[in-house]
Amino acid sequence: MSDSPIFSVLLPLSLGIVMIGLGLHLTLEDFRRVLRAPRAVILALVVQGLLLPPVAFALAIGLSLPPELGLGLVLLAASPGGVTANLFSHLARGDVALNISLTAINSALALITLPLWTAAGLAVLLGSEQVVPPPLRKLVEVGLLVLLPVAIGMLLRARRPALAAQVERPVKIASTLILAALIAVAVVMEWDTLVRYVAVVGAAVVGFNLISLLSGYGAARALRLGVPQATAIAFEIGIHNGTLAIFVALHVLSMAAASVAPALYSLSMYVTGALFAWWLLRRARD
Repeated sequence: MSDSPIFSVLLPLSLGIVMIGLGLHLTLEDFRRVLRAPRAVILALVVQGLLLPPVAFALAIGLSLPPELGLGLVLLAASPGGVTANLFSHLARGDVALNISLTAINSALALITLPLWTAAGLAVLLGSEQVVPPPLRKLVEVGLLVLLPVAIGMLLRARRPALAAQVERPVKIASTLILAALIAVAVVMEWDTLVRYVAVVGAAVVGFNLISLLSGYGAARALRLGVPQATAIAFEIGIHNGTLAIFVALHVLSMAAASVAPALYSLSMYVTGALFAWWLLRRARD
């Protein structure tokens, strides 16, 4: 899926347009507010970096996954939040400024944490001592895809506030349509992979996805953070950058089997993420 023109060209372009739309809702004060209350950032980083990779190990070992398939789950857990997390958070009325801040910070920290957790996965699951270099280029791409379009949207809001207000509703509708299109395309493109491996790794992937979403939301609410902050943390933790994990599996480790779990996750996260967003909106409405 990561090598398809749809996902290598059209997906970043579509998400870039969506991120410009998100920038229309943000000001510098939104990011200053995040910095003034760093508890949400610290919580998300702790759950993302210290809790989820051991959960991936536990699922891989507990469900007796083949070693390379289990390694793919660890790669996924060690990858930062994906750009799509910001879209889900926006649609579910989360704190998008917090999402964007977390994506940027997580992408930077992944230069250290991703190689470390990958090396641990190689050692524990495959008995290998291979050294894993940080995937700098892909992480820079993630940062640019998030920060640059958002900056463009924020600048438009600052310079042309009337225009920003006019396009707010169309952009939200377009975001929903893009998300629905991504789900449909992902299902079609990954159907063969889904059928072939769902019995082996499907439960682990869906379980990990749900644990990620619920642990982020539950931990935030347990610390009495607001619903928008909890929503942002849930999606930042629950919607991982599957493309980055696939890249590491194929181009850094040369292990095709290790890309299976991230590929299935890149499909299932759209469904579970959409259902989780619907659940949050229903709770807010009730």
